[in-house]
Amino acid sequence: MKIIKHVSILFFLILIISCSEEKKAAKEIVKYEETWESLAEYDETAEWFKDAKFGIYAHWGVLSVPAYANDWYPRLMHIEGTDENRHHVETYGQPSEFGYHDFVPMFKAENFDANTWADLFEKSGAQFAGVVAEHHDGWSNWGSKINPWNSVDMGPKRDILKELSQAIHQKNMKFIASFHIARNLQIYKEEPQKWLNDTSYFPYNPKMPTSSEDPLLAKMYGNISKEKFNKDWLGQLKEVIDNYSPDLIYFDGQTQKISDSIKRKFIAYYFNDAVAKNKQVVFTHKDGEFPKSVSLEDFEKGRMNKITEEFWLTDETVSIGSWSYVDNLKLKNANEIIHILVDVVSKNGALMLNISPMANGIIPENQQAILLTIGQWLKTNGEAIYGSRTWEVFGEGPTKQEKSGMFLDKITYTPQDIRYTKKGKVIYAIVLGWPGENTPINLTSFTTEFLGDAVPTIKNITILGIENEIPFKIDKYGLHIKTPHQKVDDMAFVIKIETE
Repeated sequence: MKIIKHVSILFFLILIISCSEEKKAAKEIVKYEETWESLAEYDETAEWFKDAKFGIYAHWGVLSVPAYANDWYPRLMHIEGTDENRHHVETYGQPSEFGYHDFVPMFKAENFDANTWADLFEKSGAQFAGVVAEHHDGWSNWGSKINPWNSVDMGPKRDILKELSQAIHQKNMKFIASFHIARNLQIYKEEPQKWLNDTSYFPYNPKMPTSSEDPLLAKMYGNISKEKFNKDWLGQLKEVIDNYSPDLIYFDGQTQKISDSIKRKFIAYYFNDAVAKNKQVVFTHKDGEFPKSVSLEDFEKGRMNKITEEFWLTDETVSIGSWSYVDNLKLKNANEIIHILVDVVSKNGALMLNISPMANGIIPENQQAILLTIGQWLKTNGEAIYGSRTWEVFGEGPTKQEKSGMFLDKITYTPQDIRYTKKGKVIYAIVLGWPGENTPINLTSFTTEFLGDAVPTIKNITILGIENEIPFKIDKYGLHIKTPHQKVDDMAFVIKIETE
């Protein structure tokens, strides 16, 4: 009995020492304070993000229910004279009688399967994936204790973020949660001449629910004080961080509505949570709404036109005209998306591609087909994308991007357009189309004009997906090869150049 007693005491002492060591270790964890100087010490670009290059997320929620026009239907249905308002009145009645909040019970997500989504994302070649956590419409896709308009208490009665975060993390992908909520705050309700300014998503109108002072409706439509909105913004972000551990948080615009002190509280909370969980996290901003010292810049439907030292993100959508699902949704083709991805990566960016599931949770087959085509291309050519870095020049060819920024016009590339990436001593020349069999290709970037004395010595050249080496010649005019006598890929193919 004495032996057992002594063992028990020893075990207790070890437990105390162990707990003491854990507390000591916890104290040694770097804590980021709520100052820009302290927060800037965090590495805003995670190593996983530098390597990942391609991700997928989804605009999905109550805004998917009307399936008409575009993702701004929730706003435009309240503006008399718009096509959306006409459609709403003809289909559902006056917005004063059937408001946007009345779509909530119709969002049932009855066919949603997080594992099916995650499996598709994996097959598409995505390294990070997720969903809109909360769009401008004030709907939370998780079991929020702060926002009553959430997917656990209403609508599908399911925790969408929980299901997706678990399924995506199980696939060893990073999880995205995007927040578009800042635009929800109404800031012009006291100024009738500005009601239709879209910096407030829902227009204040005394004839419609958007002006309701009922606490429940006011919360959805953003008809609340800036102080409460800021408090709830921070609280809801903390809920998502605590419960779903997003690796990347994407912010849409209008976050200037959030005070700097609240922003700093969020960042410190997110960074300190990451340190405690021994993980790296990233969040993005638009239009300089957060400092670059703490976050990455995002270019919606745009990108840089040159190589940058800092990493950045482009968010683009598979669809044309709407980010959320609508009937007869038009789509881009896989070719266009692959070209955007390649161009973005060549300049030090990453691409986050949006998809548009139906309200029932099904991702339409035509969207799936595009994702799977991208996945097949990446299966062959991903070596030139994943884990790559920029080369001395990003590319060459006749097609020019005149400016950097968001919302750029469509750019159509040709087989004469080349983009470059590298890994160590390997340079990848990605040809944006098929120029034809046995066709000469002259890579003019391999000249002293572009590289000076740094023109590399080349050991051998291959094309990804083909085993045979490719004959080559290098002179003062560039690096010369010929395409194989059989077609490699209509969309894009990769010349792998190994140097000494």
